[in-house]
Amino acid sequence: MSGDLSAISSAVPSDDARLAADIGRLKRDFPKTRELYREVCALLFFRYGQAPTANRLYQLVRRGSMGTPAAVLGEFWAELREKSRVRIEHPDLPADLRDAAGELVATLWTRATASAQAELESLRAEVEAQRTEAEQRVAAARGELGRTETALEQRTAALLAAQVEVRELEKAQAEGRAARQALEAEVGRLKAEVAARNRELEKVRDRFSRDLEKLRETAERAEERLRATEKRALLEIDRERGAAAKLQKELDEATRRADKREADHRRAVEALQAQLGDARHQAGVLQGRLDAVQATNEALQNQLAERRRTEADTSRPARLKTATSRPAVGRPVRTPAPARKAPAAPVSSSKTAVRRKKRGQA
Repeated sequence: MSGDLSAISSAVPSDDARLAADIGRLKRDFPKTRELYREVCALLFFRYGQAPTANRLYQLVRRGSMGTPAAVLGEFWAELREKSRVRIEHPDLPADLRDAAGELVATLWTRATASAQAELESLRAEVEAQRTEAEQRVAAARGELGRTETALEQRTAALLAAQVEVRELEKAQAEGRAARQALEAEVGRLKAEVAARNRELEKVRDRFSRDLEKLRETAERAEERLRATEKRALLEIDRERGAAAKLQKELDEATRRADKREADHRRAVEALQAQLGDARHQAGVLQGRLDAVQATNEALQNQLAERRRTEADTSRPARLKTATSRPAVGRPVRTPAPARKAPAAPVSSSKTAVRRKKRGQA
């Protein structure tokens, strides 16, 4: 913008600047003082239309004494008057006609000079108008430059504000990263707790499996004793009827004790399932924070369900075999109830609670 302003201002120089440039060029071309003064007189009169004076010449050239420009100026006017006279040399013309013709030519030259001077003034006025217009353009360009600088300052302020906002965002990002690390540490701790609870659940399941196996062995031994007693009862039905009834009572009592133990174990399993449901519920709450915890819990739930089905499948044939191997003699012998499969209601309810919790978090 500043380069355009300088180009516009230099494109239309003032008369003084052009006059100074021309005089500087004449000083280089004419080192002699009198010749320089004579050329400056011609420059002022013919190019700029100004009547030269001794004081003006000295102010422009500043060489020699004050008498030098006065003398040169006198010679210039004399030479100009001499050249303005037109002599018509013709031998046949009378003297008065020759002088009249010379005067006519001089008058024509004077009028032509005046016309040229008028055209020069018109051209000078046009140049002045162009200079004024150029100055107006320069002023408008300077105003545009001021507005541009103002807009630049505003953009600089906006950039500084954006940099401050970027620093605040970086600070918030660092805080978020710290919060994420804390959350990951919390998730790790919860994973450890879930793993510890799973290990405890495995231990309880192992104890339940051993107790169940002991119950099966006790039932098998009781069945063996019952078969031996029934064999003896076939041989001595009348004599051993009372003994058979006593053994039947003992068997019933053993069956009731077995049922009681099985009910106790079932309640223990249900309590463990409730604890497992709570653990799954807590895992479901943490599922929204980290997807890995949910995947682990679902894998544990699937594994637990598969083991229950496996245990149920392995225990059902043994009980069916026991029920079919007893003979129907006299009073029907009551067989121990088969091991019932742990109810899956708590698991499904815990899954429903987990889904509701997930929908609430979403």
